[in-house]
Amino acid sequence: MKHYSTFVLEQFGKHIHGDIQAFNWLIDNNYRELAATLDAIRDDKNAFKYLIEGKHFELAAFVNAIWDDSKAFRFLIDRKAFDWAACANFINGDDKAEEALKRAGKHHFVAIAHAILGRIHEDGDRNTSPAGVIKNMLDFKKAFQK
Repeated sequence: MKHYSTFVLEQFGKHIHGDIQAFNWLIDNNYRELAATLDAIRDDKNAFKYLIEGKHFELAAFVNAIWDDSKAFRFLIDRKAFDWAACANFINGDDKAEEALKRAGKHHFVAIAHAILGRIHEDGDRNTSPAGVIKNMLDFKKAFQK
């Protein structure tokens, strides 16, 4: 697995919060896979495919582990990607995972988890707002017009 410095992970966290400069920094410094990770979390199939084809298997497993895939979580453990596994567990509601990350001094992973939770809630709220529901209905109709 590719090692990411604390600074790189902090940029990833800022990108999750919508910071355009952090996104540009990730792209300009060859961390496109981290930008793709957020897109894959948000259900972008092409971003997930990018992770797989680029052999970023731990990040792909992290995406799936966030959505309660126990095999993906086991993969992270087997690959010794403990920080990513704990981050996914925290996102899934395991407060002990947050405590473990804090004890290990991995505050940047805690920040990433909080940021991802915020985006998941934001995306969910957008999809359940009146405008979001109408947009989803129109997208659904378009899918069957062919």
